[in-house]
Amino acid sequence: MQQQEPLWTPSAEKVEAAPVTAFARAAAQVSGRVLGDYAALHRWSVEERAAFWSLVWEFCGIIGERGEEILRDGDRMPGTAFFPDAKLNYTENMLRKGGTGDAIVFRGEDKVERRLSWDALRELVSRLQQLFRAEGVKPGDRVAAMMPNMPETVAAMLAAASIGAIWSSCSPDFGVRGVLDRFGQIEPVIFIVPDGYWYNGKSFPVEEKTAEITAALPSVRKVLVVDYLGTARQAAGGIDRAEALEDALAPFAPREPEYERLPFAHPLYILFSSGTTGIPKCIVHSAGGALLQHVKEQRLHAGVEDGDRLFYFTTCGWMMWNWLASGLASGATLLLYDGSPFHPDGNALFNFAEAERMTHFGTSAKFIDAVRKADLEPARTHDLASLKTLASTGSPLAPENFEFVYRAIKKDVHLASISGGTDIVSCFVLGVPTLPVWKGEIQAPGLGMAVDVWDEAGRPLPSGKGELVCTRPFPVMPVGFWNDPTGEKYRAAYFARFDNVWCHGDFAEWTSHGGIVIHGRSDATLNPGGVRIGTAEIYNQVEQLPEVLESICIGQEWDDDVRVVLFVRLAEGISLDDALSKKIRDKIKTGASPRHVPAKIVSVPDIPRTKSGKITELAVRDVVHGREVKNKEALANPEALELFRDLPELKG
Repeated sequence: MQQQEPLWTPSAEKVEAAPVTAFARAAAQVSGRVLGDYAALHRWSVEERAAFWSLVWEFCGIIGERGEEILRDGDRMPGTAFFPDAKLNYTENMLRKGGTGDAIVFRGEDKVERRLSWDALRELVSRLQQLFRAEGVKPGDRVAAMMPNMPETVAAMLAAASIGAIWSSCSPDFGVRGVLDRFGQIEPVIFIVPDGYWYNGKSFPVEEKTAEITAALPSVRKVLVVDYLGTARQAAGGIDRAEALEDALAPFAPREPEYERLPFAHPLYILFSSGTTGIPKCIVHSAGGALLQHVKEQRLHAGVEDGDRLFYFTTCGWMMWNWLASGLASGATLLLYDGSPFHPDGNALFNFAEAERMTHFGTSAKFIDAVRKADLEPARTHDLASLKTLASTGSPLAPENFEFVYRAIKKDVHLASISGGTDIVSCFVLGVPTLPVWKGEIQAPGLGMAVDVWDEAGRPLPSGKGELVCTRPFPVMPVGFWNDPTGEKYRAAYFARFDNVWCHGDFAEWTSHGGIVIHGRSDATLNPGGVRIGTAEIYNQVEQLPEVLESICIGQEWDDDVRVVLFVRLAEGISLDDALSKKIRDKIKTGASPRHVPAKIVSVPDIPRTKSGKITELAVRDVVHGREVKNKEALANPEALELFRDLPELKG
């Protein structure tokens, strides 16, 4: 039964002040329609896409030459061209602001703190741009980085984009094979690395790893080593073609950056699928699509305005890093954090929020759950008066964690659960600052995104669970996949299920409030007795129990059917006895349904997850069935997979 009262309703003053309210007025003038609520605005945005995206360009002040045509072949998916005559540069839109105010504030786990003003960021981008050009970098070349989330990473990306080079990044905790599986496919000409990184109070030099990776990347002309541990020059000495960034920049004096204006669809980023079921897909995103979608989401859905202080806890291997960087286009200060969010305790990010007057706090659903289970109450221990929006993604946010945010973090805050992915470097469904927040629900589909839920026959489902689809093209659809000249792999990934319709691979359901619930990945959906069950429905119940730190659920092929198997990682000192097993089953039965109750419950000491913190149901399922996991390098803790192999509990 859905909750009768919202957890939060924006005040009339907040609604009036929200940028999306001003946008809705402008849309009403453009359309001649009465757009009395968000649902009406959304309908117009998908019915009149050319007018909508043209207004986004104008309202958000995109710098560039828009051209006359807005939408070409608007019913082809893939194949639509947005702004086919436009010319723009992503970096020019990021560096529109000047002055001595903060553009970037960086805090490393080791207590390193740095600030870059808008002027200082522009100067650093200029010097990096000159360095890249001196190394022969031109439009379409790839610049790859294995970097912490620090100011030099943002500046290097902006410098690459200013030339029209294509940026790709991962975090420095990736193993050699994981890096080569990614960058080996795209053949970068510049490779940017740190001398090391910090995590959980320890330093991790990466010189040896970088030397091994570089030796296997013959396309790389120059390796630039960024100083973080204080050993960049020394590290560069042990790596072929390497130089400390500080020394490489020495010949170049700051000057005004030059911006190469290129077509709207010119590639900006190559992002990678998680890759636990094979070599990662190289997903190519356009400069115009990423820019337009990000400013739309940040201005209209997150309410980011000039002078706001925008934070997302992310590594450079997760698409939220790319999303965060675009906050510069709205004049927001980027707050960057690198390291463990729980070192030395769980307050590191809240300390950062208080000290820097954070206005937008973005994190993962798993982080919020971990804060709850650590019995932290930031509302009591920290001054979070500046905080306007708290965003959560990475996996579905459990209903009890919606309540926890309002009880223990901040009572008056816009809690925006969001969902999209690497595939679109943005969101399909997300927050709306003028709508109420209901427990367990994502508020609405994004403007311009024709999101729906379909059954297996391709029929819309006004209620009930089905496939999340997008029925009309949108600007941030990938340009394609790298090394996929015919587009066959790209079409197979998203358009094979339903012709001319994007099928995202999420198991979803509309709510009576016009919101949406994500029940997990549809390829991880459980089918006991032919009934489809989303794994998130089980996690939402199990992880309420204090004895359970986290869980992972799979379907095991058994007796010509599928049985549900639940693995639990228990709190310290707790063991899985008959009483706890019964408590878990009862919780699932009463909170979800008898169909959700697992046939087997097994205790494990660890659960495998990707570098971005997502649990890996498909990899666990493969191990349980004796199948090979093709790319363990995509995992943060690949050794955990062995905990699921040949378990006696699953033999009978």
